[in-house]
Amino acid sequence: MAQEIKKPDAGNAPARRYTDPFAAMRSEIDRVFDSFLGRDFGGFSSPVWRIGGASMSPSIDIRESDTEIAIEAELPGMDEKDVSVTLGDGVLTLKGEKKAEREEKKDDYQLTERSYGSFQRSFRIPDSADPDKVTARFDKGVLTVTLAKRPEAVKAEKRIPIGKA
Repeated sequence: MAQEIKKPDAGNAPARRYTDPFAAMRSEIDRVFDSFLGRDFGGFSSPVWRIGGASMSPSIDIRESDTEIAIEAELPGMDEKDVSVTLGDGVLTLKGEKKAEREEKKDDYQLTERSYGSFQRSFRIPDSADPDKVTARFDKGVLTVTLAKRPEAVKAEKRIPIGKA
C-alpha cells in the first residue's frame, strides 16, 4: 500500500528576492547625510548655486595645453562686477552673486519679485602652474581664468622606448 507524503505548507508568500546589503547600507548612509547636511553635503561635494530653496551648479570646463591651464565657467545673466576670482595657498576660488529685483505697479495690483543666487567653486592648482601668471577675463557670461605653466613644467616630453622581456 502506498503511503502519502505531505509537504509542509509554505503558504502563499512570494519567493524572496536577493537584495544587496551594501546597496541598502549605502542608500541609508546617503539618506542620513542628505537629511543632516543638506543635499550637497554642506558644500563639500558639489559647489552649487543657491536660488531660494533650489540649487544648481554652474558649468565648468578645464583644459590643459603644453603651456597653460584654462578654466571656463558659464555664468549666464551675470556681470563682471558680480564675480570674484582669488588665489591663495594653491587654491583658485571663483565666487559669484546675482541679485535681481522687478517691480510692476498697475491700477489694481502691485507685483514685486526678488531673486538671489550665489555660488562658489574652488580648485587646487597643480604644482606645474605659476601662481604669479594668472589672468581672468569675463566676456558674454563666460569667465575664463588662465594659469600659465612654469617654464620647467613646459619642457618637452622624453620618449622612452619599450623593450621586449
